[in-house]
Amino acid sequence: MITLYGAEMSLYSGKARSYLRKQGFEFEEIKASVNVYKNIIVPNTGVRFIPVVKTADGRYLQDTSVIIDELEKQSGAPSVYPSTPKQRLVSQLLEVYGDEWLLIPAMHYRWNFPQQNQPFIYQEFGSAVFPNGPKFLKRYVGKKLGAKFRGFVPGLGITEKSIPAIEHSYVSLLSELDVHFAQHEFLLGARPSIGDFGLIGPLYAHLYRDPAPGELMRKKAPHVAKWVERMISDETFDGDLIGDDHVPKTLLPVLLRMSREQLPVIKDTQLRLDDWRAQQDEGATVPRILGEHHIHIEGVEVSRKVLPHSLWKWQRPFDFYTSLEDSSEVDRMLAQAGFEMPLTVPQTRLKRINNLVHAL
Repeated sequence: MITLYGAEMSLYSGKARSYLRKQGFEFEEIKASVNVYKNIIVPNTGVRFIPVVKTADGRYLQDTSVIIDELEKQSGAPSVYPSTPKQRLVSQLLEVYGDEWLLIPAMHYRWNFPQQNQPFIYQEFGSAVFPNGPKFLKRYVGKKLGAKFRGFVPGLGITEKSIPAIEHSYVSLLSELDVHFAQHEFLLGARPSIGDFGLIGPLYAHLYRDPAPGELMRKKAPHVAKWVERMISDETFDGDLIGDDHVPKTLLPVLLRMSREQLPVIKDTQLRLDDWRAQQDEGATVPRILGEHHIHIEGVEVSRKVLPHSLWKWQRPFDFYTSLEDSSEVDRMLAQAGFEMPLTVPQTRLKRINNLVHAL
């Protein structure tokens, strides 16, 4: 039996949970309470992040991409990684987009709508930490813990200046995805791919489940809401991906949005990491923040913390791209989507060792 240690309101727990359900794994979910952190998560992973999966053979895995890659070796279901070049790369790019960029609207809509969200969120946080505690203790602890997470919001570039742009970009993304999911069950056909799992984290835990953004999604993008419901259900899907390595045109606006908003941030983060790496010994542990830089959303410039760990995730589609013997068809597709060709070569390589990211 696989054990998932997570929380319902946790973005990345939603990604792992959806994967386990869609791939037909039998698993038990245990809330990541104070005792679970103290006695299980920290001793077995060395870090305080969820989700964590304990495999049937007793190994503890942390980070959703690591979890999925390991469990793919055991899954009897069709792989979540498409076998054809364009679909595989698009799916991996959208995993990066969901995991690393949609954190911005997810955190904004969770923490900047206090009247609608905070009573629900504080109770959720408190219930996760002290599942058997009295209601007043859950509210008190939830409020204190929530303040910690709310404190991350400005560092993501979410400020009074950028909020209108963030909301405009997110509502536009909902519209783009709604057009797609009106025609397709999942991103690339009749079963989920790794891109679907990248998107479900923010689009479920924060943007569907929290009261304010959940109402917005169901009103503005009902087909996206139905896709979320498919992704979180216990139902498995073993249909086919679209044939002939076809990527639907309905995904082009989403990819253009990613290349326009996220790709420049990835490139600048790489430059910052290279500068930092030049002053370090090989194998140095990468800090979670490397100063600040500027990002642009819908024409608005705002300061944001430099988050170098996102580059480890970016290496995954990049490594697949560089493994292709003939990338001409992929290059044409990416050029249409606004990506510079060839994809930017990272100078500093990152590797996860004992659940920490190191620079090589």
